[in-house]
Amino acid sequence: MADVVEKDTMKNYQIASERINPEIGRFPYCVVWTPIPILSWLVPFIGHIGICTSTGVIRDFAGPYFVSEGNMAFGKPTKYWILDVSKVYASGSNAWDTAVHDASEEYKNRMHNLCCDNCHSHVAMALNLMRYENSTSWNMMNLCLRALIHGKHISCAAFLKTWLPFLMLVSIMLTAALAINLR
Repeated sequence: MADVVEKDTMKNYQIASERINPEIGRFPYCVVWTPIPILSWLVPFIGHIGICTSTGVIRDFAGPYFVSEGNMAFGKPTKYWILDVSKVYASGSNAWDTAVHDASEEYKNRMHNLCCDNCHSHVAMALNLMRYENSTSWNMMNLCLRALIHGKHISCAAFLKTWLPFLMLVSIMLTAALAINLR
């Protein structure tokens, strides 16, 4: 039985990964992530997140009363995390798309709050509505952690866009600290 489930999961990942097309911004059944200038430079695992439909169209809570469709508020995604559509409680792309749509419609009526009702909350609501992994406990913290652990960089340039500013700031601070200590 476990072999059948594992094969189905691998098949779902293979189908989704074959349909991913970063050039046109399509990431079916994915959570996508992009850095937020200055904030992500200081804390590189904090960024802007969105969820994609079964056709790969990105939906993200981009600001007060606004959910964008097809592009992200802070630029193209640099990371994506493929989710397994078979882990949706009411399986199938229709249940997935309905949950993404319903969460987006709800967030079109909400004020954006950087700390407690933001893009992560929007994605968490979509996952809770579809009961992804039979859970209704998705939140900002576990999304942030899982996107960090399971997210794959789209390219070498995307990796650099994510990490280079942080590494440069750390290098400057270390250089300054060493220069001060040498005096």
